[in-house]
Amino acid sequence: MSARTLDSISEQAIDWMVELNARSPDAALLQRLQQWLEQDPRHQQAWDRLQQRLARPCAALRTLDQRAPGQASTARNLLLQPTQSRREVLRGLAGLGLLGGGLWAGWRSDTAQDWMADLHTGAGERRSFILDDGSRLSLNSASAVDLLFDAEQRLLVLRHGELVIQVAPDPKRPLRVRTAQGQLQALGTRFLVSQELDATRVVVLEHSVRASLVDGRQLDVQQGQAALLRATGIEPLASEQQQRAAWLDGRLEVLDEPLQAVVDALRPYQRGYIRVAPDIATLRVQGVFTLDQPQHALAALSEALPIEVKRYGPWLTLIGPKR
Repeated sequence: MSARTLDSISEQAIDWMVELNARSPDAALLQRLQQWLEQDPRHQQAWDRLQQRLARPCAALRTLDQRAPGQASTARNLLLQPTQSRREVLRGLAGLGLLGGGLWAGWRSDTAQDWMADLHTGAGERRSFILDDGSRLSLNSASAVDLLFDAEQRLLVLRHGELVIQVAPDPKRPLRVRTAQGQLQALGTRFLVSQELDATRVVVLEHSVRASLVDGRQLDVQQGQAALLRATGIEPLASEQQQRAAWLDGRLEVLDEPLQAVVDALRPYQRGYIRVAPDIATLRVQGVFTLDQPQHALAALSEALPIEVKRYGPWLTLIGPKR
């Protein structure tokens, strides 16, 4: 079974595994499985290989759990969760090499390596740190930062997630935050930086920040302003953005955002996989939600919008249109 793609027989074996775990197997189902196994020797080989990989001793999972707490448990429960909708999750885990021997590849992924960062937070965790220079750094849930402080520089590398930094003055060493898209240099005292899928968001809470791309393009962002750094340029944002720092107080404040963006903001506070159906992803939302109770937030959304939230155990949540 390839670590990148799955052949059709391996996919069929996964389908059978999902079907067996989705409900209590009856005689008819077991007979159909037996017939499939006997059709071709490759069927039995694929089935045995899948069984071995799922049932192999948990030493590798325990090692991963020690290095990246919660991730091995998440993977294990996703595999064992009894729901027909697991097929994509199973296939994704197999494609990433998380079924058996490829577990090390999963550990080496960017998300897992976040746990090796100098400072990090887990799912549902917010933390604040006083840095060596006296600056106060706050990390949102599921965030990771590396620190490069020496006699000549103060540099934060945001690997993942979101931060707010209250910068201590040091004229000789301006504080900088580096992201996948560019760099933010403090010209004042307090600002928010969020690493998003294909952009960096900066919101200036006090004074100003100089945003720079790798090609040298720059923009000074003033207090009360915000911008997105993309590979194609720096985009000033006209809408109000200050409320994005409400997570410091455990709140998610939404003025007028699509449902997908709201779910993405809740995602770091809940274990497991959350999927929003494309036909409802653009529904507009406003309100105030408690980050530490994401299930309550989803319930409130289902009451205010024509959507339905279905949970399949603690590891899979599907949000679709109300039927």
